[in-house]
Amino acid sequence: MCQKASKKAPLEHALYQLYFDPDMERKNVAQKWLTQAQTSARAWSFCWALLSPDKIPEVQFFGASTLHTKISRHWSDLPADQHESLRMQLLSHILHFSSGPKMVLTRLCVALASMALNLIPQAWSQPVADMVRAFQPQKPDSEDGSGAKAPQDPQSHCLALLELLTVLPEEFQSSRLAQARRGQLREALAGEWAVVCPMLRQLLQSQDSSNQVKEKVLRCLSSWVGLDVALGESHELVQDCFTALSNPELFDMAVETIVNAISQPDCQRVLLEQVDHWQEYLALVNMILFCTGIPGHYPVSETTSSLTLTFWYTLQDDILSFEEDKQAVYLQVYRPIYFQLVDVLLHKSHYPSQEEYESWSSDDKEQFRIYRVDISDTLMYVYEMLGAELLSNLYDRLGRQLMDPQQSAVWQDTEALLFGFQSIAETIDVNYSDVIPGLIGLIPRINISNIMLADTVMYTIGSLAEWLADHPVMLGGILPMVLQGLVKPELSVSSVSTLKRICRECRLDLGPYAQDILTVSQDVLVKEIHKSSQCMWLMQALGFLLSALPAEEILGRLHSLITPHVQQLDTLAQQEPNPANKQSIIHILGMLSSLFTTLDINRQTDGLEGAASPRLTPPQSTQNPVVVVLQQVFTLIQTILSKWLHDSDVVEAVCGVFDKSVRTLLHDFGPMVAQLSEMLGQIYSAFPQASALDLARQMVHIFAGEEHHISNIRSLIEVLTSTTLNIFQQGPRDHPDIAESFMHLHAQILKRKPDLYLSDQLDVKALFYCGILSVKFPETPTVKAASMFFTEFLSRCKDVPSLGDVLQRDGKLLTETILQAVGGGSPRSLTEHFSEVLLSLNRHCPALLSQWLKETLQTPGFPSAQVSTEQKHTFTQQLLREQTNKRRVKEIVKEFSLLCRGLQGSGYSDY
Repeated sequence: MCQKASKKAPLEHALYQLYFDPDMERKNVAQKWLTQAQTSARAWSFCWALLSPDKIPEVQFFGASTLHTKISRHWSDLPADQHESLRMQLLSHILHFSSGPKMVLTRLCVALASMALNLIPQAWSQPVADMVRAFQPQKPDSEDGSGAKAPQDPQSHCLALLELLTVLPEEFQSSRLAQARRGQLREALAGEWAVVCPMLRQLLQSQDSSNQVKEKVLRCLSSWVGLDVALGESHELVQDCFTALSNPELFDMAVETIVNAISQPDCQRVLLEQVDHWQEYLALVNMILFCTGIPGHYPVSETTSSLTLTFWYTLQDDILSFEEDKQAVYLQVYRPIYFQLVDVLLHKSHYPSQEEYESWSSDDKEQFRIYRVDISDTLMYVYEMLGAELLSNLYDRLGRQLMDPQQSAVWQDTEALLFGFQSIAETIDVNYSDVIPGLIGLIPRINISNIMLADTVMYTIGSLAEWLADHPVMLGGILPMVLQGLVKPELSVSSVSTLKRICRECRLDLGPYAQDILTVSQDVLVKEIHKSSQCMWLMQALGFLLSALPAEEILGRLHSLITPHVQQLDTLAQQEPNPANKQSIIHILGMLSSLFTTLDINRQTDGLEGAASPRLTPPQSTQNPVVVVLQQVFTLIQTILSKWLHDSDVVEAVCGVFDKSVRTLLHDFGPMVAQLSEMLGQIYSAFPQASALDLARQMVHIFAGEEHHISNIRSLIEVLTSTTLNIFQQGPRDHPDIAESFMHLHAQILKRKPDLYLSDQLDVKALFYCGILSVKFPETPTVKAASMFFTEFLSRCKDVPSLGDVLQRDGKLLTETILQAVGGGSPRSLTEHFSEVLLSLNRHCPALLSQWLKETLQTPGFPSAQVSTEQKHTFTQQLLREQTNKRRVKEIVKEFSLLCRGLQGSGYSDY
């Protein structure tokens, strides 16, 4: 007992730290220590001590969670002769905790379910029958395995059994299993349904069953129907669920269960094809339609209608999967129902009155917004069945409403119809539709004094932007409404996003309206009507607009647009730094960045690193207007940096202006390269920040291949590298962002201009060690970047002698570092990136890799004590055989990583 207590004390101490210590650092240390404790072999024994009745619920919960962890991930560690005693102990503890705490009970049930999945069907042939038997009322003198009397509360026992039966299919669904094993288990569990189904029916029909028990029965049924159990064996139970609809306390759960049951993939085909009973099924469909349209506003007065939406998807999929002749028959019956469904959905999407809506909580409003998104998705899906007739139907109703003063007084009706249009036009190509011209004609007749209606009008116009690009003659009637919305702060998001879509799609036809758009936009920007993010969108819209204007007009209009903001920036630059100034500076720089993201006079898409090669355009006789502006504000930007150099947010905003410009202009940015390279080197030397490295990477991508820019690029890279090497020498742990950006920068150099490494100024050996350190970082993005750097590095070793020399000398260290990471030093999710480095090593220096693997893996316990010498040898042989097959190398490395972590054979190997 003393020995147990000494083991238990540090565990409980760590748990109290985790749950109750306010210090985050101590919490994190405790979390890490407890996670390691859970994976240790002694966890099989200490978990029971933590489940002792005298422990607090949090400690008991950890004990139950540890059991689940051991059973689900370390099952192979437990000898087969201990399986039965573990099962009995688990059942005993579930009975003991049947009256609570609930979180401990559920975790124990999940642990037993996980155990069942490991033993079914060979070692545990009738798990459900055995579970039911274990929960039969005990004799008064029976005791559980811990020596305490088992509680004799039949309701608690019943609820505990139902909890166990509910989590069994859920644990199956969430477990990571090999495909063959999943199929075997699914079949075995489906066979257990014959025991579960009659028991659930009996409990649901019994007068003695409380509402709590009946609700648990419904949850249990919902869980089991996910296993595709045969409908023929459970249709009576589903009918019993309809009876439960009359009980207000069970209504929500009954609707969810019914919908789950009849939305199973095979269920509806069975029902649909029972021709003799089609009227019964139609009645069932109408019942679901009633539940979809249940009176009241979601989520304030009802919460069940959302549960039924998946049913309509499944039914439609089934009908449309039939052969053409059969489908035609079913469409005759079901198309009218789907038109009714559209009416119901539009009605359910209605906003309440303004007064009522304002009384809703912010959470209710957000739930209602999400609900409308779900309705929108359903309408878009239903369009596949109803087609053009649906749009005509909506258009006719909208026309009747707007022509009738009495009807149009109810703004919710108009809003709902436009919402329906927008839902469809947002994702479906409506260019062919003959009702869109009429709709565009109707929209200006709508009174947009109500903000919610006006919002939907804006979004509807935005959804038709592509149609307007093909029918520019209609722009004149619609743009004034958008500009009218732009001056209202309440319509900020909808009006700005709509203008942006129109400017992007219709820019070639906006010449006649450019002055109006610019005038209103400049006005709202100066008056600061919109929040910062909408100002950025608006500047992107104006970038699209300016791009398409005649070249001789662009610079003048650009100047008039940005001059007020540049003047404000100049004023701010003269003032002493303070938080208010900082936000204003970042805001204005952000607006310039947004404008330069889309202002592309060559009308090309943004130049991205993933694109093919950057476009090569001959030098233009006149400079790009963006370059002219950047040169004019360059001194101002330097002034800002001189005062804000130590503020990473401001530096990032400055780099953002140039970064967006380089990406958009590509080679047209050339005139800025020399002065920007010099400035970047200066600011990084004074105060290193990742944003400067990211901008330099973009410049390498575009300009490293151009002779007249290479000397500037080389000087910049040398300054950035030497400064970053100093950071790594002092300890880079506090700068994962710099390490990540530095690795990306050099990966880009290796890809675009590896002969930069011929310079004596670049210490390739030190660079290699930076990569080694970066691989060991706990941050995923940094490790990914380092892996990418080494993959590029290895591919260039034969071309650049200095790289080859470093590899010869330090390749063993790289191999050892990667193996250590694969063996458990880094998260498993990164294995794929390490496998690419190993593949690259094997592809470019197989003989050396063979030698390095042999030397590093012969160390006992490396990279993990979990793998044997034989397993290490097998891994080496498999790896060295693959020089081209990336997928196979990934599998080999993943398998080895699982072995090293003790997860092989735990069901995790398929993931």
